[in-house]
Amino acid sequence: MSFLPPPRPALPSYVSRRPYTFHIGASWAAKPHDPFDGKRPSIPFPSDGLIGTWRDNMLAWPKKINTKDPGEDFLYVQAGVSVGVADGVGGWTVSGVDPALFSQALMYHAHRYSRNAWAGEPEIDPTLDYEEREQIEGWEMTPLECLDLAYGGVLREKFVQAGSSTACLINLNASSGILRSATLGDSGYSIIRNSSIIHRQRSLTHYFNCPKQLTKLPTNAGRKFAGACIDSPNEADVYETKLRDGDIVVAYTDGFSDNVFPSEMVAICSLVARTSGSENEQVQAMADRMVDFARQCMRSKRVSPFERAAAREGMFFRGGFCLITLP
Repeated sequence: MSFLPPPRPALPSYVSRRPYTFHIGASWAAKPHDPFDGKRPSIPFPSDGLIGTWRDNMLAWPKKINTKDPGEDFLYVQAGVSVGVADGVGGWTVSGVDPALFSQALMYHAHRYSRNAWAGEPEIDPTLDYEEREQIEGWEMTPLECLDLAYGGVLREKFVQAGSSTACLINLNASSGILRSATLGDSGYSIIRNSSIIHRQRSLTHYFNCPKQLTKLPTNAGRKFAGACIDSPNEADVYETKLRDGDIVVAYTDGFSDNVFPSEMVAICSLVARTSGSENEQVQAMADRMVDFARQCMRSKRVSPFERAAAREGMFFRGGFCLITLP
């Protein structure tokens, strides 16, 4: 697909083949429009521009959920492997700002920067001279460094006049099996091993339902946005662990986690894993089924994870939201 970078030159014969292979599936669906929210401003990136072209190629990902609209969220998938999700803050609609622009630009720049660095350097022969090693080692950019650079890219985007977004970036090292992540806000991910969740990314919030977020204020904003949350990429939560064969990593915005309980996510993965098909087909089926299940949950009258979390804070909310999942 055209949003992926061109293949790197073949590694010299003394470089070992990377022992880890990652299979990626992606799926998404925008939440149904709430008539009480009014009409969301929609001034998309031009389709013939860099971000617009990349966005359209990303939305051409082969999935079975019958919608291309990601709503206010976006994602990127970078061969190497690096992936990310971002949740545009919907509150900007009352100021006439399309929240999707910030999240799309953030993911575009994260994709752009991660493309220019190894997501895990290759194994090398330690007897090589330094100059020879330097030629093939490349530069492994951490998710935190990538998030910081991507945020700077959004601040320089003239088309994005204002907005905010949460973010979760993940690098998967094909040489060592190391997963590294940087997460800001309530987007996140879970690692499933042998039908159990061994790690679930915690949310970073100012208070309930107000996640930490990257923000761009309008020029000459003045007092109008004095209460806006302006957090730094350096406040992101970073994590590192070594993956094992068969581990499943599910990344999502709060549109998924607000509707689907962790045990239900594990059950979907376990059921799909028992079906026939290649590993690529299975992970795509997991992504599609999780998004479809989240949409069903949002339409039901059952108590959602979001409602339970609100009750613990002494608040009452019905339902949750549904947007992106990426295993």
